[in-house]
Amino acid sequence: MKTWKTRLAGGLLATLCAAGTALAAYPEKPVRLVVPYPPGGASDTTARLLAEKLNSVMGGTFVVENRPGANGNIAADYVAKAAADGYTLLVANVGPNAINQSIYPKLSYDVNKSFAPVTQLSTVPIVLVAGPQVQAKDIKALVQDIKAAPGKYTFASAGNGASNHLVGEMFAQGLGLDMMHVPYQGDGPAMTDVMSGQVSMMFATAVAARTLVDGGKLRVMAVATKDRVASLPDAPTIDETVLPGFDASSWGGIVAPAGTPPEVIDALHAAIGKVMNMPDVQERMAGLGAIVVTSTPEEFARYIRAESEKWAAVVKAADIAAR
Repeated sequence: MKTWKTRLAGGLLATLCAAGTALAAYPEKPVRLVVPYPPGGASDTTARLLAEKLNSVMGGTFVVENRPGANGNIAADYVAKAAADGYTLLVANVGPNAINQSIYPKLSYDVNKSFAPVTQLSTVPIVLVAGPQVQAKDIKALVQDIKAAPGKYTFASAGNGASNHLVGEMFAQGLGLDMMHVPYQGDGPAMTDVMSGQVSMMFATAVAARTLVDGGKLRVMAVATKDRVASLPDAPTIDETVLPGFDASSWGGIVAPAGTPPEVIDALHAAIGKVMNMPDVQERMAGLGAIVVTSTPEEFARYIRAESEKWAAVVKAADIAAR
């Protein structure tokens, strides 16, 4: 006769075996990497590179699915409501996963409760670029010119509440500058008007600005990150020139729906870490102007909370709301 201990041990063994079998089979169907933006941007490019490598590393099929709209909220809501089985993942970034909760009063997901962080993927440096109507040759002279002519200078963004809007507000708040924000429907139209002189300047990702800078159509005035950018070695940082402590960047990572089994999170974390540390992947990311940053799920969760708090303060000070 089996004792209760024997039956308990047998039950635990069966459960562990089932979990092990499920993990061994993962992924047994296509895994979707949901990108909150249209094809071609930094998030999309990173996702496609990651998917290509994961197909071989994990022996499954990883596909990129673009779900743009509402500053990333459409994609984030979709993944938050997806089955917590590891087959629908969000290519997270600073907008939907840190900023939007302070801008949209009735967000349909909770940044800290709706997702299970897997790992950060990268940091994308942000640079301040200027168009032809800006006469200043360096960031110090530019700040002096803006202070001397309140309201004259303008800065573009990809839209009200977009990350580059908030970086511009943080810059203006820190230095007491009076600049007018000009929102656009995306980075492309914004940079076009900066290049033509319709708008004075813009905070843009190094990925988006690099080709235009290399082509002489935009000038880099300063780097918003704490450290200089290797691809722009002559560009000083805002921190070292006009505003000590200034540090702003875009970033990317992977999160799953809350409740995803820990063993699936661990398997994804290990595989993604292996991919992102491949020399050819790091070379490709560097070529895009991005810096590979991998982290544990716990570290990524702490980073998201810190970013959320930082941008919430900027939103409150500038009285920004979704329109």
